[in-house]
Amino acid sequence: RSAALAPRSPLPAGPRRLGPLPLAMSRAAGYDRHITIFSPEGRLHQVEYAYQAVKKNENVTSVALRGKDCVVGVTQKKVPDKLMDKDFITHLYNITPNIGCLMTGMTPDARALVYRAREIAAKFKDQNSYEIPVHFLALKMANIGQVYTQHAYMRPYGVNTMLYSIDDEAGASLYQVDPAGMYMGYKACAAGTKDAEAVNALEKVVKKKLDLTEAETIQQAIGALQAVLGMDFKPSDIEVGIVSKSKTGFVRLSEEEIDSHLTAIAEKD
Repeated sequence: RSAALAPRSPLPAGPRRLGPLPLAMSRAAGYDRHITIFSPEGRLHQVEYAYQAVKKNENVTSVALRGKDCVVGVTQKKVPDKLMDKDFITHLYNITPNIGCLMTGMTPDARALVYRAREIAAKFKDQNSYEIPVHFLALKMANIGQVYTQHAYMRPYGVNTMLYSIDDEAGASLYQVDPAGMYMGYKACAAGTKDAEAVNALEKVVKKKLDLTEAETIQQAIGALQAVLGMDFKPSDIEVGIVSKSKTGFVRLSEEEIDSHLTAIAEKD
């Protein structure tokens, strides 16, 4: 009995691991199972997986480009099932009559976040008697994304949001909000499967410092997406949304209008 109560001898100290765990070990240790727990490298794996959901979920690439007095968003339009009505498939949404958004990633998450954004915009107009500025809406949407990286009761939204509008003070404005709640103003931006290649193509356009007209902005954006994907589009392959000083509010281009721009691009080449 006295032997059982005797203090145990300490275990021999093994070699202690210093420094960050490799990614595979970090996953094995369960750091990728919780949104709210940092891995030893300071990473939130579930948030990183949300970025992958944007890239891989629907396998589409989107670009947006700001011109002199307009902003254009272009994205692929894929109909996953031949029985589906193509008119019900879209990545372009109105938040207000003047603020458009291009959502890339998981469509159900996109729809849920669009409804949240519309609610925020409607409440703002009700309380202040003027439409919400696009930069403030981007901030509010980013705040929602950030909260879901910090609380365990919700996963992050698996969507990348591009908001664009003709602002009363700032003029043509383009903002991008990512799943982690990071938001920035952009001259041009890209999201989706081939976002890195699209960014490189857009950088070449922006580097020229051209004062792009509305038609040139549309054609440069479509041309950049064509170059990245290595294919010639048919009008039904893409969606184009635009805000411009020459147009009232956020407008989606018809297939006939898209076709005329595709013809102009082909003639240039």
